[in-house]
Amino acid sequence: MNRVIEVRNLSYSYSDGNLALQNINMEILEGERIGIIGPNGAGKTTFLLHLNGILRGQGELKVCGLIVGNKNNKNLQDIRKNVGFIFQDPEDQLFMPTVFDDVAFGPLNLDLPHEEIEKRVKEALNEVGMQGFEKKFSHRLSTGEKKRIAIATALSMKPEILVFDEPTANLDPKMRRQLIKLLKEFQMTLVIASHDLEMIGQLCNRVILLNQGRIMKEGFADEILSDRKLLEENGL
Repeated sequence: MNRVIEVRNLSYSYSDGNLALQNINMEILEGERIGIIGPNGAGKTTFLLHLNGILRGQGELKVCGLIVGNKNNKNLQDIRKNVGFIFQDPEDQLFMPTVFDDVAFGPLNLDLPHEEIEKRVKEALNEVGMQGFEKKFSHRLSTGEKKRIAIATALSMKPEILVFDEPTANLDPKMRRQLIKLLKEFQMTLVIASHDLEMIGQLCNRVILLNQGRIMKEGFADEILSDRKLLEENGL
């Protein structure tokens, strides 16, 4: 299988001097479902934000064979087409008046023909079970509906990788079950950071445990999630 994410000695410090990532090394293969777990402040979100170049630290990072550079990254547009990022709070992702406008925003910025944009919006909404919502106002939707539309905004770019930050946060039990069922249907590579260990166990085949910016352990999901001592030692 192809390696779609390659990380070598990745470190990152925030402007206040906080060392958020320390010498992260990993490989993620095409089609894998990776769970990133760890306590608050472990570096999970910081790591995810490197995968499409929102943050750029020291070390080497390749996404779909493209180098994520530190300055004037010529690959950035292609990387962001390949990596669909879904934020924890869908309000951070939905800022246009209607659902159609939100889902069309990415393809529109690729200067695609109008017919192709409409096709991508329709396909993306169908994939998340939100067909017929094109004319609805995004800000009036429920949290669960907003999360699905946020996923559709990523799918409209035809990504090879979907990256989720706490996808089940703030969902009621019914919406949470529906979202997990939806994510099980996706065939592309998934990288999911979450405190929801039950969800991680249902969706992911491999888990990477972070704490204080370092990888404490990685391995099969069932092996790590059943290691009570390991989880307790790392605030889980």
